Amino acid sequence: VGLHNHGFWRPKSLLDTARFTLSFNSWHRKIHQDSQALWKHEAVQKYLETLSKEYQQVSHLLNADSLNDFEQRALRRRCANLSPIAAAFQEVKEAEREVQELEAMCRELDSRDEKQLLELALEEKETLDKKMNMLCRKLFQLLVPKEKYDRSPVILEVTAGRTTGGDICQQFTKEMFEMYQNYADYKCWTFDIVNYMPAEIGGLHHAAAHISGEDVYKHLKYEGGTHRVQRIPETGMSSRMQRIHTGTMSVIVLPQPEEVDVKLDPKDLRIDTFRAKGAGGQHVNKTDSAVRIVHLPTGLAVECQQERSQQMNKEIALRTLRAKLYQQIIEKHLSQEQSARKLQLGTRAQSERIRTYNFTQDRVTDHRISYDARNIKDILSGKEALDKLINRLLEFAEVEAVTEYLENLQGFEEDC
Repeated sequence: VGLHNHGFWRPKSLLDTARFTLSFNSWHRKIHQDSQALWKHEAVQKYLETLSKEYQQVSHLLNADSLNDFEQRALRRRCANLSPIAAAFQEVKEAEREVQELEAMCRELDSRDEKQLLELALEEKETLDKKMNMLCRKLFQLLVPKEKYDRSPVILEVTAGRTTGGDICQQFTKEMFEMYQNYADYKCWTFDIVNYMPAEIGGLHHAAAHISGEDVYKHLKYEGGTHRVQRIPETGMSSRMQRIHTGTMSVIVLPQPEEVDVKLDPKDLRIDTFRAKGAGGQHVNKTDSAVRIVHLPTGLAVECQQERSQQMNKEIALRTLRAKLYQQIIEKHLSQEQSARKLQLGTRAQSERIRTYNFTQDRVTDHRISYDARNIKDILSGKEALDKLINRLLEFAEVEAVTEYLENLQGFEEDC
């Protein structure tokens, strides 16, 4: 650590102190890498050791009398940034020592007389492994900058795809929408339906909901994309012949930060009213309460028919339109930042097939992380099984983010 000759404090080159011995560009992640796997890489260990030492040096420098006010403020800011990382780093190292001690004990417990003790030790090791992985995730979450929209509420839309023969797309779309509704309930979020267009045969053509709560976008951002279903229809010739049909539906997840303020010129809007369709009470098909708004410059169209009041439907539709226009700004920003290698997830690849739900094999496959989950009913219930899958995606994305962060840091240092 040193002071710049103009009084601006900065750390010495990380390459001078950490000496990255592993090229992250040559680390091909062909299989899922969890947080513990990343933790064990030498370059990561050295980088974290560097930050820990820097924190100690900065803390020591803060007690020096020779610093002026500007240098003191700079050091305090750096100390505040490094403090949680250094603390988390020590927590992980302590947990790792506990695991190593337990592993050493397990190697010695191999006689029949100690079988019961060995079983208890293995159970304890499983608990410690979970703790270790949780602490690693906490550390890496501190290391990389938080995404701007993670805490935002969202507009979630589902739309049935097309298939030849049968109604599996519409039925699957309904099941998916209910899955997210159940998941919102599981996470104690608020789930407000703003549009719902049922299919004639009991499925769903299209629906949209506003979801608010704690870290909603963070958990749902990787659900955006094309979801594929493979199943035997319950009725018709295909059901009797046990013929498997394949269909798709799409999910769009739009973050809606509270401060969204996209100006809409009334001259750019075409507002139509029509009678609501489907379930909704006595007012359905009796009053023109449903609202459709078309943004003429972009061609974006939104509808809302859930409220009895035309004015309320109009306000909800305008809110959804602003979210969609804001999403275009977000996507442009993200596309400028992301590299060609970075994991394509969520709204960054809406047209990509991200997941397959194979009912005949009772298996859900997420193609982005090569992860299989059994028992489709558990996933579609929108509770613990879905939460586990979503957390696997989050962990994978965190590992990717840390890896890219260190790659970019290495490239920056080499250019300096």
